Amino acid sequence: MSLKDTIETEYKNALKAKDKSKISTYRLILSAVKDLDILNRSGLNKKETDDEDIKKLLKKMVKQRAESIDIYKKNNRSDLLEVEQSEYNIISNFLPKQLSEEDTKKICEETISNIGAVSVKDMGKVMGELKKKYSDEIDFAKAGVILKQLLNK
Repeated sequence: MSLKDTIETEYKNALKAKDKSKISTYRLILSAVKDLDILNRSGLNKKETDDEDIKKLLKKMVKQRAESIDIYKKNNRSDLLEVEQSEYNIISNFLPKQLSEEDTKKICEETISNIGAVSVKDMGKVMGELKKKYSDEIDFAKAGVILKQLLNK
């Protein structure tokens, strides 16, 4: 079952359960997927939208929600925070689980030693290697901070 089919199934289940917050979030996701479909069909490089395209879209949506959550926390907007947090959790369920900060640090250390990186100038090489091997499991915003700390020693 493709990721799009899974999302559509969850949407139908939410409709049956009359869960308004899930229904609106699934509609948001399906609308974004439909826009992506249209974009992929009408561009120069016409192609079918696959699970990888949808994962990229969902990652972008999760990142947007995370940024909004931070802003709402700073401004004490608990009403808006709850909505964003709910959307964040629902969208995150369709993505592979992210590694913890501790595991990310271990992987970064291993990759640095394997490549032989010695300074921040080598950060691009390390990030490239991490993206090849762990593109779905690592939060690269966290990985960037960890790499800077490790390479500045």
